[in-house]
Amino acid sequence: MMGVTLLKAEQIRTLAGRALHRVGVPDENAALQIDLLLEAELRGRPSHGLLRLPRLVERINNSVASGTASGIHKWRGDSLLEVDGEGGLGPVVAMKALNEAARRAKEAGVAVVAIRNNNHLGMLAWYADRIASRGFVLLGLSTSEALVHAWGGRSAILGTNPIAIGVPTAREPFVLDMATSLVSMGQIHDHAQRDQPIPEGWAVDANGDATTDAAAAKSGAIAPFGDAKGYALGLAIEVLIVSLTNSAIGRDVTGTLDSTTACNKGDLFVVVDPAMGKDLAARISQYLDAVRASGDKVAVPGDRARATRQQKLTGGVLLPQELWHRLCDLAGATRQH
Repeated sequence: MMGVTLLKAEQIRTLAGRALHRVGVPDENAALQIDLLLEAELRGRPSHGLLRLPRLVERINNSVASGTASGIHKWRGDSLLEVDGEGGLGPVVAMKALNEAARRAKEAGVAVVAIRNNNHLGMLAWYADRIASRGFVLLGLSTSEALVHAWGGRSAILGTNPIAIGVPTAREPFVLDMATSLVSMGQIHDHAQRDQPIPEGWAVDANGDATTDAAAAKSGAIAPFGDAKGYALGLAIEVLIVSLTNSAIGRDVTGTLDSTTACNKGDLFVVVDPAMGKDLAARISQYLDAVRASGDKVAVPGDRARATRQQKLTGGVLLPQELWHRLCDLAGATRQH
């Protein structure tokens, strides 16, 4: 296994900020992008963390991503916000739209956000947690390149197509974030970078044969989760998003895994003001506690991620040394480890 470097969260935040500043990203936009990537590291999701920053910098340098754009908004009716992301950074475009949608949901009860021409959103839990912490229910969906084989298939034909749900409670929000693939392609890339094999059943290689070689899996296809059910849900998300965003579909989707092509996938959010009584949040919290108490090892989605986050805020984040050195180079900083 390759070497690793232990870093405090603020060290990472400072260095990543310098890297984005050097390619012209304004402070406010950089802060959103860095917070998204750092939260993924803190919550034990390195596949959606700092390993994506070098590619993001390359995308800006190659003019297929904009560090300054935040999206053009057009309301269609009272509750549907259509967004042209102008090739902006995923969290910058999405949060501007979600802030507007939250204001409209307060008035209309619900607001739907349909985004095209936006860069990679990253970890959807980040958005669900932010919006649910403000008292709104959030449903978030996104597509990706064709990375997943159909149930019974041997080649990539649909995206990992994640789904996130955030619901306010009397304490921390309930947050579910899951891909409709068995794993994300980011996890495959993370294993490849760490020179680690992947578990059996995760993926097939370019020939459609089962593999535990992460490098071979990068050019193959990931399995859907839950066999036929996961495949069906992923397919439904693909066609739903495309129908509302007029984005690319299937094998025509590009731009979340490379540094040279425009990102043409779609993103869809539904923001709802619950407004169903003052005791609702407390009742949900009580129910979730009952779920936790229903067995010795029962956890609610988000529990482990929050525990991991607290541990890493105290003890630090382990980054592959190669990635740390790359970040230092991007920031124009001396390699400290």
